[in-house]
Amino acid sequence: MDYKKIILNPNFLLAAAIVAGVIYVSYDVFGGSAPIVANGDTVQVYYMGKLSNGTVFGSNFGQQPLTFTVGANQVIPGFDQAVIGMKLNSTKSVTIPPDQAYGAVKPSLIVQVPLAEFGNQTVKAGMVVTRTENGQQIQGLVTAVNGSNATLNFNSPLAGQTLNFEIKVVSIQKGRGSASAP
Repeated sequence: MDYKKIILNPNFLLAAAIVAGVIYVSYDVFGGSAPIVANGDTVQVYYMGKLSNGTVFGSNFGQQPLTFTVGANQVIPGFDQAVIGMKLNSTKSVTIPPDQAYGAVKPSLIVQVPLAEFGNQTVKAGMVVTRTENGQQIQGLVTAVNGSNATLNFNSPLAGQTLNFEIKVVSIQKGRGSASAP
């Protein structure tokens, strides 16, 4: 029997490809191909974040992936929840409401500061200022300046915003006690 003729026969190659595909699909469907992200896993992801109007506010595609432990409060709650159940190398688009992101705008974080507190510094709308509160430095944005006061907003620039993310999981390190679901 001439095995070379059989192996090089287009019908044989097609049949072999179909069988290999069925085996791969079966393996993938039943959860054998990739781990699945669970609470406690350390993951690396690429992401692109956009506001509802399409403005990109952050992306790490083409850079170092973001590394965090799922459920450890290292990222916003909606992002944490979004990766749970994702497989290695899968991509997902998710919309995260303000209450699962940076929260609502807090009026108490918008304050009037006398210009005299800035000394000789020229204060203009759009400037970023830093102040120390409870031993921590926080940044605020000068949103307005009038004759004697500056309005400073210490809310996150993403507070009150619905955020849209494209997320790609590129590494999953299973945590203690987590198991990959089938």
